[in-house]
Amino acid sequence: MTQKTINITKLVKDGKDGLTADERTGMKRYLAEKLQELSEMESAASLPRAQLQLDVAEMLNALERKKEAWEIAREAFEIALRHEAWQDAVEACNVLYQAEQADSIAALGMGIWLAVTFPVDPELTVALLIHVVDETPDNSDGAAVAAITGRYVVDLRADDDKHESQSFLVNNLIAMVAKRHSKVQDQDALDRWLDKMELRDPQVFLPRMAKVLNAMVGNKWWFDRDVLRGKLPE
Repeated sequence: MTQKTINITKLVKDGKDGLTADERTGMKRYLAEKLQELSEMESAASLPRAQLQLDVAEMLNALERKKEAWEIAREAFEIALRHEAWQDAVEACNVLYQAEQADSIAALGMGIWLAVTFPVDPELTVALLIHVVDETPDNSDGAAVAAITGRYVVDLRADDDKHESQSFLVNNLIAMVAKRHSKVQDQDALDRWLDKMELRDPQVFLPRMAKVLNAMVGNKWWFDRDVLRGKLPE
């Protein structure tokens, strides 16, 4: 999979970076190569196939062929889930969200559930949570819960050499959400806001995050959450 970096300056709801003509031509050529590679793979349900499908789907999204991207990423998701490859399943949900189809918000919610439940790369988890912030109104409590969940995941899972940089990012995300939610401008106001919003205790805010995800997914869950919880390591 292509390495991604999170940038909260991307938190805008309008405008996307377009491809130049040369970039589009190059991507089409590379896409053709990957599609040929995909057609030559012997196993129809192997994890390497799913990972290649996700690379293909990302390129299709970039080329605005989003329905095709959705169909390929959806198949990749099912393969990853069968292999219990949680990271790849979450990557698939991220691609499905970016495909902007009818169930893309539901896919995002399922991806976040998997990313928070299983030991998925915290950088990817935060990237999905940022999408929630993007999708919610400025005064939404859901954005606040998503942002604080990001910090919880970073504190829980970030490697020592990445913890500082990832903490800096999620702390800035929280500050941004607080500013747009309640016009918070300084640290004292932020501390009061965190207390008022009950964002200090994961036993309080994680169930609220679960409610946000339920609202996003509705009755469209593609997996049984209780069955997957049974796969968690002791």
